[in-house]
Parts: sequence; C-alpha cells; structure tokens
Amino acid sequence: MKENHKVPFSALGVVLAIGIVFGDIGTSPLYVMRAILNTLPAGQHNHAEYILGAISCVIWTLTIQTTLKYVIITLRADNKGEGGILSLYALIRQKYRWAYILAGIGAATLLADGIITPAMTVMSAVEGLQPIAPHIPVIPITVAIVLILFLVQPFGTGSLGRYFGPLMIIWFTMMAVMGLSQVVHDLSVFRAFNPMYAIRFLIEVPQAMIILGAIFLCTTGAEALYSDLGHCGLKNIRISWIYVKAALILNYLGQAAWIINSGHVTPDVNPFFSMMPEWFRLTGVIMATVAAIIASQALISGSFTVISEAISLNIWPNVKIQYPTDIKGQLYIPSINYMMMVLCLIIILTMQSSMKLEAAYGLAITLSMLMTSALLFLYFMKKKRPLWFTIPLTLFFVIIELSFFFANMQKFAHGGFIPIIIAGVLLLLMYSWYNGRRIKRHYTVYDQVDEHYVSQLLKISDDTTIPKAATHLVYIVKANNKNFLESKIAYSLFKRTPKRADTYWFVRIKRTDEPYEFSYETTIYAPKKIFRVNIRAGFKLGIHTDKYVNLITNELERLGLVDLTSRYPSMQDAKEKRGDFKFMIVDRIFRNVHMNPSRQIILGCYNLVKRLTTSDTQMYDIDPSLAVVETVPLRQVDHTEEQLKDLLNQANEAE
Repeated sequence: MKENHKVPFSALGVVLAIGIVFGDIGTSPLYVMRAILNTLPAGQHNHAEYILGAISCVIWTLTIQTTLKYVIITLRADNKGEGGILSLYALIRQKYRWAYILAGIGAATLLADGIITPAMTVMSAVEGLQPIAPHIPVIPITVAIVLILFLVQPFGTGSLGRYFGPLMIIWFTMMAVMGLSQVVHDLSVFRAFNPMYAIRFLIEVPQAMIILGAIFLCTTGAEALYSDLGHCGLKNIRISWIYVKAALILNYLGQAAWIINSGHVTPDVNPFFSMMPEWFRLTGVIMATVAAIIASQALISGSFTVISEAISLNIWPNVKIQYPTDIKGQLYIPSINYMMMVLCLIIILTMQSSMKLEAAYGLAITLSMLMTSALLFLYFMKKKRPLWFTIPLTLFFVIIELSFFFANMQKFAHGGFIPIIIAGVLLLLMYSWYNGRRIKRHYTVYDQVDEHYVSQLLKISDDTTIPKAATHLVYIVKANNKNFLESKIAYSLFKRTPKRADTYWFVRIKRTDEPYEFSYETTIYAPKKIFRVNIRAGFKLGIHTDKYVNLITNELERLGLVDLTSRYPSMQDAKEKRGDFKFMIVDRIFRNVHMNPSRQIILGCYNLVKRLTTSDTQMYDIDPSLAVVETVPLRQVDHTEEQLKDLLNQANEAE
C-alpha cells in the first residue's frame, strides 16, 4: 500500500506552517544585528554604508540561501511528501549507499543546532528586559523556561499547537510594524536591496569573514524548514514564506534605520528592543519570549522526527518512542528529550549570555547545509538531471556555504567547538551503529527451509515429551529470501533447547524508503502450522512487531489459513480463547570470531551503544511480557575430531 501523504494547500495550512516552520528563522532578528554590530570595527557601529552593506548581505542571504536553495529548489526533493536530510538520503540510498556518512553528518549537526537554539532564543528574549529592569535574573528565568519546555514534552503539545500559528502571525506582524515605524523616517535604507552594497561591504570592511559569520545567523532556520515539509506541505510553506520574509526584511531595515539615526551605538545594544517605544517594550519582550518558546518547541519536535527517521534508516539505535497525543506525526523520545535538556542547561549555565552563545551558534548548521547540497547533487544525478544544470547549481551553493563555514570557523575557539563536539559524538554513535550491524550481517550464515527443515520442525511440534514453549511461537528473522533463515534460528530451535509450539511464525520486517507504506507477503511452509511473513513498513511508520503480527494473524484466520485459538484443554471454556504468543529474538554475541582490529573496535562500540541506549525488545517494539531474548555465538565453530586433537595438543605444548 503506497500512498502520497502530501499536505494539501489551505488557509489553515498556511497558518500552521507559520507556527511550525518559521520559528527558528523568525526569531533571528533578536540577535543578528547585535551580532553584526559586535563584529564591526570600533567607532563604526552606525556608519551608514557599513550598516546598509550588512543589511544587504542579510537580504541576499535570505534570498539566495533560504528562498532559492530551500523554498524553491530543495523542497521539491520530497519523499512522498516528507522532507529533511534523512528523507533526501532515503531517496538515493539504493544507488549511493555510502552517502549515509553525508546524511549522518547532516543529521548530527542539525541535532546539535537544536540543542543550542532553545538556549540562544530564550536567553536573547529574556535579556530584552534588562533595559527596563537592570537587575533582573536572566539566567534563572532562562533556565526555568527551558526546563519547563523540556519537562512538558512527555504530555504532548497538541493542545497548545493550535495556538502557535496565530501567535507567530502576531509576532511577524509586530516585527513588520516595528520595522516600518523606523523605515518611514529614513527611506534610504531601501538601497540595501542593491547587491552592490553587500559586495562592497564584504570587500571594504576589515575582518569581513568574522562579520559573515554573524550575517549567517539570519538563515540558520532554513534546514529545519526543509525538515517540516511533511507536516505542513510544499505550497503552504511557499505561500507563508512570502509573508514571513517580508516581515523579516522590514524588521531588519527598521533596525538599520534606527542604528544609522540614533547617534552613538555601542556593540552591547540590541537594536531589536532598543527601537521599540518605551511603553511597548515589555509587551515586545513577552512576545519575543513566546516566539522563542514556539521556535524551541518546533526544533525539539523536529529533533524527535530526525531521530525517528534515523532509527528507521538503521543509523540510530531503536530507542523507545512514545505517542503522547492522537495527532498524526507527533511523537516523543524520552532519551533524546532528556539528553537535549541536560546539554541545553549546561550550555546556558556555562555561557551565561546570548552574546557568548552567538560564538557557538551557526558553525554546526553550515555543515548540515553543505551535506544537504551534496545529497541534493546525488539526487539530481539519480534523477538524470543534465550536468550543465546540476554542477553549476551545486557549486554555486557549495561556494556560498563554504564561505559561511570558514567565516564561522573563526568562532571555533570562542564556543563554536561546543556544537561540533556534540555533533561529533552523535556521528560516532551513528557510524558505530550502522557499521556494527553491517559487520554482524557479514558473518551471517543461512539455512535453506527445505523439506528436511520443515519435517524436523513438525516432529518437534508433535513431540509431547518436550515442554511447550507457546501456542504460537514467533521468531524475528532478517533473511531477505523467503526460502532461507539464519542459522541462529535453527540453533535456537534444534540445537539448544528444542522449542515446541502448535504454530511457528517467522517474521521479517523491512523498513522501506517510502514513508507510509505497509504491505505483507505470507509464505506457508506447512498448512496451518509453519508460516513465513515478510512485512514492509515505511520509515515513518516504524517497527511495531506485536501489533503488526496481531493484525496479520487475525486476517489470516479470517481467510481460514490458521487457527489462533488456544490448544490447552483447560482454556477451551475460557472467555479469552485466543492462544498465547511468544516472540523469540535470537541475538548473536562476539565469540570465537577472528577479525581485523578496526572491525573489532566498531563492533565493540556497537555493543556498547546497544547496551547504553536500547534493548532487543525495544528495537522491535514488543511487549516485554511476550518476548524472550536468546544469545548465540556470532559464528558457530564445529570442530572435527582431528581439529579437536590438534587443539588439545597445542594446549598441552603451551603448558
């Protein structure tokens, strides 16, 4: 069942997009101009040509990077309506499997950015109160807001989400009005639309590379914009971006007009709040705080979505996922939520001010944008787009993003190392998990399910001297070919303790690159006794083994292919006549295997990550009361009599 889950265009969809998609980029005026002022040469903070040049850079960055690259081009690279760097990877991984490295770097840096954003936006908003109340405790208030934000995640934000759109519309309208109130006094700021001001600014201003790092902050939410494609829809995002971009540019122009005409401006002044009338400033700070909370919520939810997709693409451990509301697509991942909360609080308490956070902000997201450009090129290649189009276009964006990357590298020693370290640790987890699974697959041996195999299984089923394991015994298998099973299954069924059951099920779940696909194929090895079920589940649906098995077995019973009732005589008159199910997971452990040191290290990291983050029961989302996990050696070694004698002689010689 393959469906296209694209969100249709509607007025409500536009409002929803404004509330969900543009929170990060919509709060950037809180700190972009202050960051630019902080990097301008001393005594030049209200130099008209410099300010117009900086605003011109902001306008054209929003136009080229956000509008052209993401809104016009990248949003078209959707996977059945879903967007984001991992959805883009899912579109190309069959042809470019090695590109998981690019996708992993992009996802890790996007998550690192999501950790810093709540600290950055909330603290910038709260600091707006300082001119009104100089002694206000900014850090405790910021910590309290961020703490509440993360602690409410388990309860879901569905009931609050309906207000995000209207509140963000008020926020963008407020920014546009505040900007216009300054622009009407100095219409000359509209000269900033001329790109020559931006070019001249970057050539003439000393330390232009450092300033470019501050300018980049205006587009940091563009990558998150692509990730929210599946929630809001292409047309809704594009239409709402027209309004959002106009409001942003008007506000930036207003800040420029205020700076140019305000006389002496110091680097620590925040033009966003300073240009507000005194009577409105408290309202402005409250609205900025609300917008910062909404932006942070969107990034936290986005982080959950990224991890969910990473799990489905086998580049992240299958950690526990909860669904706190009935709203489609809303999920909650406890381990990620509390990891982000702890790191965010550490960053707030360490940096102590949003000006210091500016140094840590932006570096990671430039890497994510570069990875998106590289994956987009591979996507164009797969789609057989002409090289005369794809190569110049990719080079154009890569050159711009490399410029921003090297500009942001100036921040590395001043705090930029923080998101890079976080992203590096996340990438190591992804790399170890992905390659650890590949190594284990490399050592997998398969048995053919032939007449002998089936006959042996039927004999065990009829042998009443063997204690019954369950009425229905379900083995989780990974073999692609329906006529083969991993040798570890036979080891569990025959060599270990024989497993007697009335019905045997061998279930394989394959996660597909299409977000919401769900289909299955049934192979009957022995009528009403032994079944093989191959399930295809889209990466947005995830793995829910016991639910899928329950759904499919009920359908097979309806078709008369299986009897699900209990075989225990004492249960024949019971109200619940359905037979018991037991799910068997056979895990292979590292033993009696010789491999090169690099593989040993990767496999060791894989096992460590698995122990720390998840369990086999969680990976397959099985009710723990129904699951049994068995371990077998990664490779089984059967020695001949001669080999055993040689081993014994070697042991004696060693003594």
